Amino acid sequence: MPATDPNTLATSGALGRRSAFSSLRHRDFRLLWLGQIVSVTGSQMQMVAINWHIYLLTHSALALGMVGFFRAGPIILCSLLGGVVADVIDRRRLMMVTQSVMLTCSAILALITFGGLQRVWPIFLLTSMASAAWAFDTPARQSLMPSLVPAKDFPNAVSLSMLMFQIGMIVGPALAGFVLASRGPGLVYAMNAASFVAVIGGLALMRFRGRPGEDQSAPTRITIDAFREGLRFVWHTPIIVQTMTLDFVATFFASANQLLPIFATDILKVGAHGFGFLGAAQASGSVITGLAMARFGTVKNQGKVVIGSVAIFGAATVAFGVSRVFWFSLLMLALAGAADTVSTILRQTIRQLATPNNLRGRMTSINMVFFMGGPQLGEVEAGALASLIGAPLSVVIGGVGCLVAAAFTFVAAKKLRRYQQ
Repeated sequence: MPATDPNTLATSGALGRRSAFSSLRHRDFRLLWLGQIVSVTGSQMQMVAINWHIYLLTHSALALGMVGFFRAGPIILCSLLGGVVADVIDRRRLMMVTQSVMLTCSAILALITFGGLQRVWPIFLLTSMASAAWAFDTPARQSLMPSLVPAKDFPNAVSLSMLMFQIGMIVGPALAGFVLASRGPGLVYAMNAASFVAVIGGLALMRFRGRPGEDQSAPTRITIDAFREGLRFVWHTPIIVQTMTLDFVATFFASANQLLPIFATDILKVGAHGFGFLGAAQASGSVITGLAMARFGTVKNQGKVVIGSVAIFGAATVAFGVSRVFWFSLLMLALAGAADTVSTILRQTIRQLATPNNLRGRMTSINMVFFMGGPQLGEVEAGALASLIGAPLSVVIGGVGCLVAAAFTFVAAKKLRRYQQ
């Protein structure tokens, strides 16, 4: 399920009696959160612009799908190493390096686009380079976060981090739609490059230094044994394996976002402005849901809720695929976003709090193969299928696949189905 993992949100029974923004009382988390709002907004603008740019250059559903391949490949290849690195070196400094690399990739993309780019391979190449940096950035960021707030505020921090991501997904695509219609993709790329400065500045101002911790079992060197230790931990923790597997299968099948340029241009006929709203619709439902979960927190029958939310995500995807009415399409995307948020917050909290600090980087990196590999490879599948049978039927088949995955998980994954904290 796209986009930003025992205990769950219920680990903080008093969460509902505290402010929905209680974790923002902690200065270092607040710096990271505010910087990420700016950066995620820029990144979401760029993702929309890349899809629009490639479709303008190629008018090919397959080319759109290949964006997912060039994003997923470096993540799958680099994320496992990224997790080991995040458990060994200063996570804060590692993020400063990765954010700088992503800034550079966006700046180069802006320059060559302003220069009259007519081919897609430089977009694919720079997307791959940025994804490789992101594969090191995410384990460092997610592993750093539990050190920035006390345990009682961590579920709230997860909810607010998801909320931050979804705010970026609303503002970013909508703003990108207007910029694309008036100035083209080059300015979007330049704006994204500038957005990384907010995160780099926030990291520089942090008091926490970002070391993996004082746990004596933490690795001191980047070795194969350290990598194997992370794999053993994940493999022998059933609740983590089951949530990761469900995530991968569901997002592999239900990847409609990559085909939004086709829906906006050829099916709903709403142009660049409408494309921006379609890109933001899913995040709109996510923000409302994220705020509610941050405020009230406690969720009963967490395992069943996770599976049920995946099923709702699949059903909403099917409804979007058959829709020919703009407002109904927006509504179904918003419902999919709401379901995705419930599942993501619960799964991320389960995994992070079930994992010792010295293993969080490696656990997160393994999860990235599932969490990012599923939707990105799903985009390749959706694009290839759309080129053969059309975008609407491709989306409908993907939603049905998601429903089947949820049903199979409910029957086979007893540990997850019965999970209750």
